[in-house]
Formats: sequence, C-alpha cells, structure tokens
Amino acid sequence: MTAAQSISPARLLKDLDKLWLNLGQHHEDPSKTDAVLRACAMTLIAVVGGDEQEVGETLALLVRDHPSRLIVVLVSDGQEPRLEAGVTAQCWMPFGKRQQICCEQIVLSVSTGSLIEIPPVIRGLIVPDLPVACWVRDQATLHRPELAGVTDLANKLVVDSSGVSDLRRQLRFILDHEAGPRRVGDLAWTRLTRWRQAIAQLFDDADGLERSRHLTHVRIEYQGDHIPVSAYYMVGWLRNCVGRALEYSFVHVGEFERARVFSVVLQCPGDAVSIRVSSDRDVELQIGPRRAHSVFPRLSEYELLREELSVLGPDPIFEAVVPTAYDLLKP
Repeated sequence: MTAAQSISPARLLKDLDKLWLNLGQHHEDPSKTDAVLRACAMTLIAVVGGDEQEVGETLALLVRDHPSRLIVVLVSDGQEPRLEAGVTAQCWMPFGKRQQICCEQIVLSVSTGSLIEIPPVIRGLIVPDLPVACWVRDQATLHRPELAGVTDLANKLVVDSSGVSDLRRQLRFILDHEAGPRRVGDLAWTRLTRWRQAIAQLFDDADGLERSRHLTHVRIEYQGDHIPVSAYYMVGWLRNCVGRALEYSFVHVGEFERARVFSVVLQCPGDAVSIRVSSDRDVELQIGPRRAHSVFPRLSEYELLREELSVLGPDPIFEAVVPTAYDLLKP
C-alpha cells in the first residue's frame, strides 16, 4: 500500500486475521502443546526514526513482558506524500516450552508530510477495552502538531528527555499532556530510580531521618554540554521529600557524550552525604568519613520501557516532581 487513501484499518485487520490463519494452519488442534498462543494486554504505539533494527530488537524483547498489539510508526524526513503499511508477528518460545507466543505488529512507514494521515488509521487499529500506550522515541517528531492526534489516543505517553537541551519546552510539553486524561512517563526519570533508591537508603534509619531534617543544600555535579533534566528532577524530588525549598547548585565537572548527573552532594551542618556514579557505573556512597562502593547496572532502552510500562496508572511522585522541576527553570 502506497497511497494514503488506500490505508484502511479494516483492511489491515483482515490482513492480521489472515496472518493468524497462516500461523495456526499447522496447529488446528489447540490442545496440542506446540499450538500458537495469541497474546495481547494493550495497544503499544511506537513512533520511531533512525535505527530501525535497534528499535525492532527493543520491541521484540518488550512484548515478552508486555504483550501488545504493536503499531510501529516509522517516520522519515520529507514532505512528499508517503504512507505504507504491513503486518507481521513477533513470536517467541519460552525456555523449556514447545508453545509459541505471538503478538501482532503493524508497521506504518510515513513521511513527515503525511503524518496528518496517521491518527485515523491508528484509531481504527486500537484493541477495544485495553490500555493504549504511546512511546515517542523520535525526539524531532515529538513536538510536531501533526502528532497530537496520535498521542491523544493514548492512556500513557512515554518520552525520553535525556539529551534534550530546551528543557523549558520539554517540561511544558509534559505538564500540558499530564493536564489531560493521559499519564506521561519520562525515561530520564526512570533512569533516576536507582539514584533515588540509594539516597533513600542513606536516610532510612534514625540517624538518617535526623540528618534529613537538617538538610540545607544539595549540589548536583553534572557532565556534558548542558544541565540535564535529571538534575532538575533530582532537586524537585528532594524538595518534595523534605517538604521545603532546599538551596541547590549545579556544577559542571566534565564532558560526556550525553549530559548526565555525575554526583549528588547533600549538605547538612557539619556533615555531608554524597553519591557519585562514574561512567562505568561504579557507585561511591559517602557519609562523612565512611565510604561504600556498589554498581548501578547500565539499563538498556528495553529495560527502561519495561519498567515504565509497568506503571500505566498514576505516578504521584513523578507528577509532583515535574511542576517543581519546571519552576526551577523559570528565569
């Protein structure tokens, strides 16, 4: 299919039916142990550009944890009308089993000039009565007004603000979308989960609780060419934890391929608590003269998405942190 007018959701659904018939033609008896199992717990829309192979590998792993009808929107540059569609299946066989598990995948290849044609097509492909998640991986496409018709279809929108330099625009976008009926998740916030867990453990006893009451200042050291959104998220989270407006500072300590938090130093009268994470993920925790070492695993895009899609409902902590982080950006 090449013309926008020929992309019919009903036709694609018929193609999916034929696909399942082909997959099951050798498995007419569903009681057989090697029958194909059709799995679907949500509709997952992935708007991507760039490395299609890398994204394909991520989605193939993701549907094993979150079985979905995948709708992959491959966006290419250009104003020439272009909209193509095809169906396939993502199948795997769990270890030690003879039964294949398969999820549907619909691929829509579209030029930026034809993005406006996408929303009605996707609307007709959504699985009824199941959640809808939309992951926009292509940052260049995220803020295009033509994409609003797609993101409006989702119960949850997942973005990645890591590496974004125009943070006011990005956080304003998140706040505006959270004001509607959908939830928003940010993989930049998901990357802070291990940081937040480690810091929380430093205050998870009587001495730590007393220290938190006297916390006066937080210093965020970062690497890269701009202050990362994770630095603002960290200050916002700490302010919400202690319930008051902590003083803060951001300190540039070196270059890195993508802006990132290098260390968090919490200042208390006569004492300091710090956590530093090197580029090879070695973690140093320090409370006064005491030091301990650990390792943060380097999380892949698949692992971050798996974690974020496990929370399709409200995330009250993140929802409280975003407006605080946005206020920090105000001139």
